[in-house]
Amino acid sequence: MVPGYLLVQYFRRKNYLETGRGLCFPLVKACVFGNEPKASDEPPLAARTESSETTPTWQALKLFFCAAGLQVSYLTWGVLQERVMTRSYGATATTPGERFTDSQFLVLMNRVLALMVAGLYCVLCKQPRHGAPMYRYSFASLSNVLSSWCQYEALKFVSFPTQVLAKASKVIPVMLMGKLVSRRSYEHWEYLTAGLISIGVSMFLLSSGPEPRSSPATTLSGLILLAGYVAFDSFTSNWQDALFAYKMSSVQMMFGVNFFSCLFTVGSLLEQGALLEGTRFMGRHSEFAAHALLLSVCSACGQLFIFYTIGQFGAAVFTIIMTLRQAFAILLSCLLYGHTVTVVGGLGVAVVFAALLLRVYARGRLKQRGKKAVPIESPVQKV
Repeated sequence: MVPGYLLVQYFRRKNYLETGRGLCFPLVKACVFGNEPKASDEPPLAARTESSETTPTWQALKLFFCAAGLQVSYLTWGVLQERVMTRSYGATATTPGERFTDSQFLVLMNRVLALMVAGLYCVLCKQPRHGAPMYRYSFASLSNVLSSWCQYEALKFVSFPTQVLAKASKVIPVMLMGKLVSRRSYEHWEYLTAGLISIGVSMFLLSSGPEPRSSPATTLSGLILLAGYVAFDSFTSNWQDALFAYKMSSVQMMFGVNFFSCLFTVGSLLEQGALLEGTRFMGRHSEFAAHALLLSVCSACGQLFIFYTIGQFGAAVFTIIMTLRQAFAILLSCLLYGHTVTVVGGLGVAVVFAALLLRVYARGRLKQRGKKAVPIESPVQKV
C-alpha cells in the first residue's frame, strides 16, 4: 500500500487537488478542510447541541432514539458480519455452496458508503475550517483498514462472542498506545479496571470449549488476528485524538479517513486481482449482495448515531449504550448461531462488563470533582 502523503503528491501533480482545477478538489476541500470562515468561533459539529426543546420528556425521547438507533445499527451489523464470514451462500440439497473469503472487499464496501454519507453531510452542512495536513489522515486510515481486515478474518477462526470480548478488552492496548503516542498518564483505578477486564476475558477463553470447526492452530491464528485488530484499532483511536487538536468535526474526520481507506483498499484489490472476483461473487449470490449492502448501511448509519449521541448526551452515556450493545451482541449470537457459554465463561463476561461500567462511573465522579479525566477514546471508525 502507498503511503498517504505520496498519494496526495501524485494527485497534486495530476492537478486533481489544485485550487480551481479538476473535479475532485471542490468536494474534497469542502469535506476535509471545511467551508466556514477561518475566523469562525463556532464549535465543532460533535460538540453542538440542539436547544429547541429541553423538557425531560423530550430528552428521554431523544435518548431512546439514540439508544435504539445504536442498538439496531450495530446488532444488525454484528449478526450480518458473522453470517457473511462464517456461512455458505448458494447451498442446495446437492451442493454445499461457497463461502465469501475476501475481507478486503467488505472493507471497501463499508468505506465507500461511509465516504458517500460523510461527503453528503459535509456538503449540506457547514463544517469548521481547520489546517490539518491531508496526508495525516492516511495514518489513521491505514491502521483502520488493517484493524477491519483483522476483525473480519478473525471470524474464520474464533467465535463471535470471543471477538466481542476482545473488543471490550482493547482498553488495555489503548492505554499502552496512549502512553506511546499521546504521552498520557493514567489513574490507579484505570489500571485496576484494565486488570479486571483481563481476568474476565481469561475466564471466558479458558472455560469455553473449542468451536466445532476449530483446532489449536486455527484458534491461535484467530487470537493473533484479534491481537492485530486490537493493536491497530488502538493506534487509530489515539491518532484520531491527536488529529482532533486541529478542531475538525467528527464528520470531517469520517470523510478524510474513509477517503484514504477507499484508495488503499482499491489499490490493494486491484493489485491482487480480487476486485473483479468480489464483484462476480455478488453477481452469483444476490443474497450476499443484499447482506453486504445492508452491512455497509448499518456501519454508516451507526457512525452518524455515534456523532449525534455524543453531541446530545456526552461520551459517558454513549459508552454505556455501546457496552450494553456488546453484551446484547454476545447473547444474540449465541441464540442465532448456537455458541455455548459455560457458567465460568458467563461470569467472565459479567466481570468484563462490570469493569467497563465501573470505568464510566469513575470518570463521572472525576468530572464532578472538577478533576480532568482521561478522555474516552475517539468515537470515529468504531467498526
